[in-house]
Amino acid sequence: MQLQQLAYFVAVAEARHFTQAAERMRVAQPSLSKQIKALETELGAPLFSRARGNVMLTQAGEALLPLARRMLADADTARQEVAELAGLRRGRVRLGATPSLCAGLLADALARFHSDYPGIELLVEEGGSRDLVRALARGQLDLSLVITPLQHDDPSLVTEEILRESLVVVAPTGGQEPRRKHLHVEDLRGKSLVMFRRGYDLREATLAACRNAGFEPRFAVEGGEMDAVLRFVEAGLGVAVVPSMVLEGRPGLRGTPLAGLNRTIALAHRKDVEPTRAAQAFRTALRSFLVEAGNDGTLPEGVELIAE
Repeated sequence: MQLQQLAYFVAVAEARHFTQAAERMRVAQPSLSKQIKALETELGAPLFSRARGNVMLTQAGEALLPLARRMLADADTARQEVAELAGLRRGRVRLGATPSLCAGLLADALARFHSDYPGIELLVEEGGSRDLVRALARGQLDLSLVITPLQHDDPSLVTEEILRESLVVVAPTGGQEPRRKHLHVEDLRGKSLVMFRRGYDLREATLAACRNAGFEPRFAVEGGEMDAVLRFVEAGLGVAVVPSMVLEGRPGLRGTPLAGLNRTIALAHRKDVEPTRAAQAFRTALRSFLVEAGNDGTLPEGVELIAE
């Protein structure tokens, strides 16, 4: 039995609705339902009756509800007391992240951390890995989510690889080209590309892949950040190579996997400086969030967790 399962159970019991409870807990509804089912299996009894769309507590659910509330309250009290001792009622985490992560799953991880540690100030710097590594070296960031392998001019960092994500060729949903299961870099020859600004990891990765395939890519427009590039593609200026996770919530775009191209995301900090307690807490919380999403199958499409 997990505290998270009890929290989901209490949310459904109070909302009398699975979808509303999932929205309240900031989790996908299938994930919440899966955890409730696991709790029922462990306890050996159904907790809700779902007749004709009405969600009602069973006798087992009625018996569990006050106990679950008390257990969650005790856990919250313990968390607050430990946070006091660890100095986490106040503090600051200065986090660097790539635009694709800021536009993707990082927001939910930050929301979870802020809920657990509301007194911790969160400062996020969005940029390419090279810029973020320089900020780490200057002491302007505590932690950074960067793309590995790092460049030769990077300072000595401690890196923990946490995610691997696929790259896709993104095009307008209503485009003229037939859908394909995947593309090869060679298929980009002669196409008009929407290209990121200089210093962007995706720009360097795309250029290197095209040159290794023996051709120079043709740009329709270049110099944009992530949101601009995606909007330019929607407008029909060309196609772009992007991480698959940024396509969530963009029905006007479709992505086709680019065979053989993916990238690894790592959490980095300076080797010569121990992260603050607040930064260490965020690192632990982020790993926990990603493991949970990996186990529940709620990571964005094309993203997989790298096992420890």
